[in-house]
Amino acid sequence: MFSGYIFDVEGTLIDTVPQHLRSLQEALAQAGFEVPYETLQPYSGLDGNQTLQILGPNLNARQRKEILNAHARIFETKYLPSVKAFSGVRGMFEALTERGGRIALATECKGPELKHYLSLLNIDEFIAATACGDDVEHGKPDPRIVGMALRKLDVSGFQAVMIGDTPYDAEAASGAGAAAAGVLTGGFSTNALRDAGCFAVADEISLLLGALDESSRA
Repeated sequence: MFSGYIFDVEGTLIDTVPQHLRSLQEALAQAGFEVPYETLQPYSGLDGNQTLQILGPNLNARQRKEILNAHARIFETKYLPSVKAFSGVRGMFEALTERGGRIALATECKGPELKHYLSLLNIDEFIAATACGDDVEHGKPDPRIVGMALRKLDVSGFQAVMIGDTPYDAEAASGAGAAAAGVLTGGFSTNALRDAGCFAVADEISLLLGALDESSRA
């Protein structure tokens, strides 16, 4: 059905959503803002600067940058060593490759984090291209990171699908002209993902192929 498959990483291939939200919660607390975990969850996967503009409209650019830097430090030192990969990723990537698909990663995480995630996933031989936070300034739903992945794969948007765990992944896919599919491991509902543009939704990444095939038949 597709020749290009573009995957988000955090929350989609690696179980990191609770850890990232707690890191942000702790960074905000250090800056004097007590924000409930439940308030942060709807912004999981949204560009960090945009998240802080919503949560703290009176914060200036310097304050937002300091909070985001603290968030990154807390996550890297306190939570990153304990994150786990979701099951079934390697088998799914192998199946997609056998079908003739080419795979890219499109993630806001940067070099050291991405390197750690890849060591957990053991999928290097299946990755044809990577677009990460070292390559772009803005996170999703800005479509540029998906557009970069498309260019690196050398496929057009209508030939590709972006798979992620948040509505922001789907919005980024749509903005880049690609289809979108979702998994529920980011804490968003099926309706939220479908409303954002996902034509297929799976409970978790190991069930994605079945969801894609079923939606294609439908």
